[in-house]
Amino acid sequence: MRNLDEAVAKIEIELDEKDQIREIALKSSRAIIRLAGGALKGVHRDEDVGAHLSELKDEVSRLSSLLAEHPDLAHSGYVESAFQEFAEVCITMNIIKEDDVPLPEEVGVGSVPYLLALGDTVGELRRLSLEALRRGDTVKANHFLDRMEDLYHALIRFNYPDAVVAIRHKQDVARSLLEKTRGDVAVASSAKRLHDRLDKYMEE
Repeated sequence: MRNLDEAVAKIEIELDEKDQIREIALKSSRAIIRLAGGALKGVHRDEDVGAHLSELKDEVSRLSSLLAEHPDLAHSGYVESAFQEFAEVCITMNIIKEDDVPLPEEVGVGSVPYLLALGDTVGELRRLSLEALRRGDTVKANHFLDRMEDLYHALIRFNYPDAVVAIRHKQDVARSLLEKTRGDVAVASSAKRLHDRLDKYMEE
């Protein structure tokens, strides 16, 4: 059967190509997650992450181009996880620098990775708030707490089954982190006010 041989040979070529692309996409996704983690560590250490971020963006761009004609692979779990990590870096840095979030199209990722990244950013803002408290900067700590609340209220607008977007766990974690941070900031702010009053009393 000549048609059968032709059909099977064509499918075999297509699947061989897809398998090769899948392997490249897996390696690229791992690289993105590693680079994103390094960038966030640098942000919390107040380091210059410009070169790190440039490398990360280049890797994301290469992966996006590679998967442009393979939407099934582009929406696979490992790729979306990598894009989610990248979006988390972009959102966190934008909040720090611009006091706002970038739009999904500005980041260059889909709606689902972007939304899940918003949830993860709540944890990064908690770390920034606690770092500010350790420096005695309750104003900055409150600022990041306010941004955590902004993100949380944005997240709870979404009420969909996990088959559409697995957001419920992110919402629960964000609420827990927000409550903990609110308590940490309140205690630190109260202690600072008491300390300031004592300093003023001792000066009199």
